[in-house]
Amino acid sequence: MNGRPAHRRRESGGLISALRWATRTHMSIARISQLDRRTTQSGKANAGLWLLEFERQEAQKADPLTGWNGSGDTNTQVRITFKTREEAIAFAERRGIRYHLVPTTPVRMKIQAYADNFR
Repeated sequence: MNGRPAHRRRESGGLISALRWATRTHMSIARISQLDRRTTQSGKANAGLWLLEFERQEAQKADPLTGWNGSGDTNTQVRITFKTREEAIAFAERRGIRYHLVPTTPVRMKIQAYADNFR
């Protein structure tokens, strides 16, 4: 039709078509949580972002050839970030994805002077 082979036309929707397929076939459950700042990060550039990721639906099993753990569940590779929690929830509801919210842990700052290391 549009110059692409038939097997390529199905992939033209990208991530959204993959999500539609995943929710229709497996009814995956998504986890929505706030991204934590990594320990090695000193800046706050990506702080406050919300993450939607799918939970594992199949148990991992060892590959007989390599011995590596894996499964046929590729939904766990999908990670989508949003600026607010409401955007992530709205996205999941629009797509018909079941989800649950993971509460954020409070950040505790331990203020300590360098000299306290030698007391």
